[in-house]
Amino acid sequence: MHVWHHRIPSEVSIVQNHERISPTDARLLLALIDRPRATTIALAEHAGLSRNTVQTRLARLEQDRGLASFDRRIDPKALGYPLTAYVTTQVTQHRLDKVAAALAAIPEVLQVQGVSGPIDLLVHVVAADADDLYRIAGQILAIPGVERTNTSLVMRELVGYRITPLLARITEPE
Repeated sequence: MHVWHHRIPSEVSIVQNHERISPTDARLLLALIDRPRATTIALAEHAGLSRNTVQTRLARLEQDRGLASFDRRIDPKALGYPLTAYVTTQVTQHRLDKVAAALAAIPEVLQVQGVSGPIDLLVHVVAADADDLYRIAGQILAIPGVERTNTSLVMRELVGYRITPLLARITEPE
């Protein structure tokens, strides 16, 4: 007897393989990191490119998701959320898309990553205080399809989010 297994289409991607950016794009992004408020003309001068080239490359990077959204630069502490935690989450696999949608509806959830290993999701959250974190963790656990959670409070950030070293490596001659 042959059993057919049907894979449920998922909107949640496991791995995406994007083409690597060029050294020219990396130089442009480094210039943008150095001067986030710079005009297109200033970026062009700094990167040694024409204004039209800079506009075209930035538009392509935005379209291809090479440029993340601006909200990554805003510190949640400035918004009244000084606590950061990671909630490891085990889910019923066929409910993964619905769980992800429910997590996206919680404002304190900053990011959700599907991971391999004994847990399924790594949920990055912020909270106003310990009681607020307790509420958020309970909200996550109450989502249909969430089987188990474990919350770890971030005590101190040792290395913040950074991309400059990778960009610098791309611009180095081989």
